[in-house]
Amino acid sequence: MKFYPAILLSLLLSSSVVADERPNILFAFADDWGHYASAYARLESEAGPNSVVMTPNFDRIADQGALFTNAFVNSPSCTPCRSSLLSGQYFFRTGQAAILQGAVWDESIPSFPLLLRDAGYHIGQTYKVWSPGSVRDAPFGGRDYEYESAGSRFNRFSQHVTASMDKGASLLEAKRELYDEVLGNFESFLDARPSDAPFCYWFGPTNVHRKWTRGSGKTLWGLDPDDLKGKLPAFLPDVHTVREDMVDYLGEVMAFDSALGLLLDRLALAGELDNTIVVVSGDHGIPGFTHSKTDLYDSGTHVALTIRWPGKGGAGRVITDFVNLMDLAPTFLEAGNVSIPDVMTGRSLVDVLDSSQEGRVDSSRSYVVTGRERHVAMSREGRLPYPHRALRTDDFLYIRNFKPDRYPGGDPLPPKNGDTHSEHALTENTFITYADIDAGPTKAWLVLNGETEYGKKYYDWAFGRRPGEELYDLNKDPDQVVNLASDPWYGEKRDELRTRLLEILEENGDPRVLGDGSTFDKVPYTVDF
Repeated sequence: MKFYPAILLSLLLSSSVVADERPNILFAFADDWGHYASAYARLESEAGPNSVVMTPNFDRIADQGALFTNAFVNSPSCTPCRSSLLSGQYFFRTGQAAILQGAVWDESIPSFPLLLRDAGYHIGQTYKVWSPGSVRDAPFGGRDYEYESAGSRFNRFSQHVTASMDKGASLLEAKRELYDEVLGNFESFLDARPSDAPFCYWFGPTNVHRKWTRGSGKTLWGLDPDDLKGKLPAFLPDVHTVREDMVDYLGEVMAFDSALGLLLDRLALAGELDNTIVVVSGDHGIPGFTHSKTDLYDSGTHVALTIRWPGKGGAGRVITDFVNLMDLAPTFLEAGNVSIPDVMTGRSLVDVLDSSQEGRVDSSRSYVVTGRERHVAMSREGRLPYPHRALRTDDFLYIRNFKPDRYPGGDPLPPKNGDTHSEHALTENTFITYADIDAGPTKAWLVLNGETEYGKKYYDWAFGRRPGEELYDLNKDPDQVVNLASDPWYGEKRDELRTRLLEILEENGDPRVLGDGSTFDKVPYTVDF
């Protein structure tokens, strides 16, 4: 067949148009944000924290797209979670990126942002992506793709709003300063975009991570701690200090949601929203609380997730398929018409999103595997990790603690240099004791009330050693406080889940269960840095 110049030019232009029609991607990913959004309150039979928090913009995406009820991070610690998400692999396959402090990214591991970039996407990020910092060998490309021309004050939202109000600004004016920053950063990203390129933008504020201003939930957002009375999960003491800490946290969630609304409105104004996949989630559970961040219980690994993809599926679907956030990498690549590397263990969600079904769309998505090795380096003598893995199904949570002689939250360090473990010190300094759990009012209360009649069980749940195996019946014990692993009635189920978990770990090359299983207990994972 003979091609004439005019026909060839037409074909080239046609090809360009097809490329231009690939969807944009807006990924809003909040640091330390668990399964908290008002959209979930509609689905819960009993009132909990979701009945207090208000997230109209998250809910807006859920109403226009799909709300996932079984989304889990692969690891409830910042760096390994993000390493898993960026690489589309189980965290334990990412080398030194499988730990927090001392993490190093292996440039040979493919990451979805750089693959999208190489395929013609304009990529960029604001605030936090990969925990060890925006270095040039990071999986998002580092500072070359950082857009923070307007600043980074939003990361300390309540602190800056409070400070502005102290100087005479109104609440609305103080918030507006930070909202303008969010929009300014996004505008700089959009301004740098080539006119013919789809974009992938990662919005990753850290305001939901501690430290937030005490009392800010009520002062800035009108959340009354007493509205949580009787609504806290069973593993938390129902006292004013903890309720206030929780609403302060939920206030930061609401700040993140407000920023999300600004990004959505900006895309709508530009006529881009209906060609943009919007994905909203967080990297693990709440910091400074027991059973949460760094733990494999639901409060540590279960996260909010909603996805709006115009033209896919239907609006307002509630999906119960189990999703591991490493599934997002192949999803983004498939959406961008980029080949998915064979090394990725995550599974694209495109088929689930394209379906019009609700509930369980893909019957094979009936479980997730989660795990953790080392969080804070100085939390244990020898910089040793706390290795554990879990298998979560609809009805059960099975946890394997490989080193039950170690403390899960870090060593119980005695006072040093005259520090008496005061309430102020425990609220402000994570590293005083049990360093894998962030400092804050709840941690301080737990430490200081551990010997009281009321506080002892909460202290033990938070800081005590755990047996080699844990098993929870989620239908009877949704807060996962009654360990049934030694109950003969559940012996068959425990053995079944143990076998299944270990098989999955072995199939996917987990160093913890291969060879002598001590890879993560050695250099370079325990080396000084």
